[in-house]
Amino acid sequence: MVNLKAKPFNLEQGAIDWVVSTLEQMTVEEKIGQLFCTIGMSDDRGALDYLTKDIQVGGIMYRPTTGENLIETHAYLQEQSKIPLLIAANLESGGQGAAMEGTNFGMPMGVAATNNAEMGYRLGKVSCAQGAAVGINWAFAPIVDIDRNFRNPITNLRTFGRSVETILTMSKGYLKAADEENMAVSIKHFPGDGVDERDQHLLTSINDLPADEWRESFGRIYGELIEEGAKTVMVGHIAQPNMVEAINPKATKEERYTPGSLSPELLNGVLRDELNFNGLIVTDATLMVGFTSFMSRKEAVPQAIVRGCDMFLFNRSLAEDYQYMLEGYQEGVLTEERLNEAVTRILATKASLNLHEKQAKGTLVPDKSELAAAMNHATYIEWAKECANEAVTLVKDTQALLPLDPIKHKRLYLNVIERSLSKESSFAKMVKEALEKEGFEVHLRNRLGNIDAAKLMAGDVSEEMMTSLGDMQSPMRDFTDQYDAALIVANMGTSSNEVVVRLAFDALGNDIPWFVKDIPTAFVSFANPYHLLDVPMIETVVNSYTASPYTIAATMDRLLGRAPFTGVSPVDPYCGRDELK
Repeated sequence: MVNLKAKPFNLEQGAIDWVVSTLEQMTVEEKIGQLFCTIGMSDDRGALDYLTKDIQVGGIMYRPTTGENLIETHAYLQEQSKIPLLIAANLESGGQGAAMEGTNFGMPMGVAATNNAEMGYRLGKVSCAQGAAVGINWAFAPIVDIDRNFRNPITNLRTFGRSVETILTMSKGYLKAADEENMAVSIKHFPGDGVDERDQHLLTSINDLPADEWRESFGRIYGELIEEGAKTVMVGHIAQPNMVEAINPKATKEERYTPGSLSPELLNGVLRDELNFNGLIVTDATLMVGFTSFMSRKEAVPQAIVRGCDMFLFNRSLAEDYQYMLEGYQEGVLTEERLNEAVTRILATKASLNLHEKQAKGTLVPDKSELAAAMNHATYIEWAKECANEAVTLVKDTQALLPLDPIKHKRLYLNVIERSLSKESSFAKMVKEALEKEGFEVHLRNRLGNIDAAKLMAGDVSEEMMTSLGDMQSPMRDFTDQYDAALIVANMGTSSNEVVVRLAFDALGNDIPWFVKDIPTAFVSFANPYHLLDVPMIETVVNSYTASPYTIAATMDRLLGRAPFTGVSPVDPYCGRDELK
């Protein structure tokens, strides 16, 4: 039984009446449609009509595009929908999670590095205000995972770090701002990512903390944020065998290692009963192998709802998934009682955001005339700059190299390490121009000179490859005579669907810092706080957390000594290794 008057819905009688009457008037087919939050792949009106008229989905999410395009698409979707839609975005680090022109406020770990509780609120305010400006009403944020394992390929900068207290402080600030913007949050990824070193996109990952330790960490975070009023929880394809066993001592091995999105013990025994969550539970994206590998899709689609989720996120084929869900109902797998309970929570979430009233007034999506003011908000830009200034963290400077001096270190060797090799890297260009503006003569290494052994043996040698070969065989003095200092900048962050992301050096080793004992060398990471593990030979290391113009400017101010380093690392940048300190 769903308590519509209790948290997180807090509905008054008029809203309750709308939920009840809407549910009573819905056909089974309409109820099935409401269970789906699909991914928007097109703004074609025919495709949108299929979603709103044929399937009648309950929600949708588009990847970031222009604000104007989002407003037009969202407005059409809402106009055509019989029941107002939940429209979602990954508003994890700023308004750019919704619209491309939104403010890149800062990655959550950078926000936490400020050690300033106000920054959690500001992150939420910028993200949700700019999301709301394009018609979004559901933030798939904040991320409340704990970055316990530095090898985890997903959590990393997307988290507020390792401290439960910091995660709670920043997340509560985000929730406060979201409420002000009439935005539902989805705290994620229950039962908690960041323990395993593997990726739920590729397999069912495991949170294997002992039950007591889980309750004191992840359990406490979810419990306090549920009490704070979080409207929805996103459940990951992450198993928690010890909590399953705590709820069900007779659980089989398969039950203990069932992904959270399909685990009745975690969904009902822990989230509903132990943590008293009354709101909407949504699966994480069901295209992930952590979900798809557990049972056939025909079984998994209805079972996600049967076992305790209320909404089903994304599809391989929406038509097929809809049919699987409908067949699950027709065959008695998904009961009418469970279907009605899930749809009630979906409708109640919409009512708690006053979407039914906005629909009646025609105000579900703001007018395009308000877009520019929201996206170019001077206060939000200033906040982002302040966050960057407070976040930049000095990890070590045991050689006392800093501050860099454009007179003493005038001739600067710059190597910008990124995922792809390109002459057109906008990030590398920004860093180079920032240094040149300070008076440095900057040589930016051409990283297209990767030496391919097979091509070399075949005589297929490019001009760039010849340059790298020449560099490898040149005397050390040729290098030291050219440069006064070296700066290595890394913009390589972790990413889904990759087993591991480490610094990638090229050109048979000529790309690595082989010169650290011959010229002063500093290292700055803009995308991963753990890169020191791969450059232990460098004695000056800075973490800046976010690859944005604001953090580049803030980093320059600190490298040159114009401002102090005040950032406090939210994780252990030494990865528990004494030799890195």
